[in-house]
Amino acid sequence: MSDTHRAIEAVWRIESAKVIAGLTRLTRDVGLAEDLAQDALVAALERWPESGIPDNPGAWLMATAKHRAIDHARRNKVLDRKHEQLGAELDDEQTTPETALAESMDDQIGDDLLRLVFIACHPVLNTEARVALTLRLLGGLTTEEIARAFLVPVATMAQRIVRAKRTLSEAHVPFEVPRGPDLEARVASVLQVIYLIFNEGYTATAGDDWIRPSLCDEAMRLGRIVGGLMPNESETHGLVALMEIQASRLHARVGPSGEPILLLDQNRARWDYVLIRHALAALDRVQQLGGALGPYGLQAAIAACHAEAPSAAATDWIRIAALYDALAQLAPSPVVELNRAVAVAMAFGPEAGLEIVDELRHEKSLDSYHLLPAVRGDLLAKLGRHDEARAEFTRAAALTQNARERDLLLARAASSGASPGDGPAAA
Repeated sequence: MSDTHRAIEAVWRIESAKVIAGLTRLTRDVGLAEDLAQDALVAALERWPESGIPDNPGAWLMATAKHRAIDHARRNKVLDRKHEQLGAELDDEQTTPETALAESMDDQIGDDLLRLVFIACHPVLNTEARVALTLRLLGGLTTEEIARAFLVPVATMAQRIVRAKRTLSEAHVPFEVPRGPDLEARVASVLQVIYLIFNEGYTATAGDDWIRPSLCDEAMRLGRIVGGLMPNESETHGLVALMEIQASRLHARVGPSGEPILLLDQNRARWDYVLIRHALAALDRVQQLGGALGPYGLQAAIAACHAEAPSAAATDWIRIAALYDALAQLAPSPVVELNRAVAVAMAFGPEAGLEIVDELRHEKSLDSYHLLPAVRGDLLAKLGRHDEARAEFTRAAALTQNARERDLLLARAASSGASPGDGPAAA
């Protein structure tokens, strides 16, 4: 790939969401908007290697895409008011200097981007479709990149994205920011999608690699965009803080051969303290906005306890357990309860944690969740019940679809009396 093509790829990653958002405002069709933006990208790939990258590539892409919008309207004889509006706007911009065009785009780009965020994460789509469309429209990732990240065939991912855009069109989803009581639920959907992307990068559910840092990076970038677009929504900053603290440990989470290294065994000198400081500033922003911490804010506060501890032994597990108590009250779930069990075990002893875990063994939603037997095995090993621990680690290894994690669990099964790990809450 030439330097120019690499530069175009970088420009596309930065500018594509803005271009698609602006086009969606004009066409009211996210599928058409993406097609028009892709046409503009093809034009850039054809022209920029010879003419050079323009001073404002985003404005160039937007103007080119609007030309394509006019052509599309004319081909389909769509001579309605929208056509006239597009034509008038384009005629004006044809006589406007590039810098002025860029300024006119920026006037609405924040609103347009926020609307696009809410469309990509709309509840009319299932979770998998929301994740795929968010990475496609807001992340600028290709279908191939998204398919590779989630270990599905390219054809499967392509169908998922096409169906998502068709669903949005058929449901006539408005290009707007929801208001009133709908806003909170829709914000929750947006943040859930971003965190799902991050988690798939932080601990891959399947495949040969335990982590996929590129997905973590993409989720953090999306989180920062949403945080900038919704500066007064405390949970957006809580999510950014949580992701950044977790991501600060990525380089320390794997060994030379890609093997997992759990939190208590990590070399803290390898943590990214610049990222930690940025995350703590985001957490401060949450507190400045006032009110009680939400689920992401509480999880960020838990992560901050680990980040601020100078050593594993100095971790304030009692505070972490208290924060998990608050999280369990605010957002109860079996997974939160399992994480609370780990914290309670670290703060008050393995028997206290095992008591909580044993209550979860009858929870149907955790039947195939490998971390339940993994945590139980860890606690049993700490209590010296090695035969039982071995059986739990073996069961956990059979449940996980990640090769690296399977190797780790089988190693724990082979020597259940080895140095215990730290469970999912602190990995």
